[in-house]
Amino acid sequence: MNYRLYAAEAACGTTVGAASTFAGATEVRLFNNSAANQLVTVANAADVTLGTMTLADGEVTFIMKDPTDQIFAAAATVLGTPVKYS
Repeated sequence: MNYRLYAAEAACGTTVGAASTFAGATEVRLFNNSAANQLVTVANAADVTLGTMTLADGEVTFIMKDPTDQIFAAAATVLGTPVKYS
């Protein structure tokens, strides 16, 4: 799988008020840099939860979202990077 990085990796906010759109990206790479599972939440621009998922310890995954959708996690050990598949 090849993808292009569009900004620096950053810790996810831990509340909807601290959530990030990751520079308006439609694809975000997430990495759980923790020894514990962490809940990840995607919310829309109105702070309404669209969905949640558990990211296992050490897991990497990719989320597709709308540019205005925001991501936050249960702990700041979840790191996100805006990407685009190539």
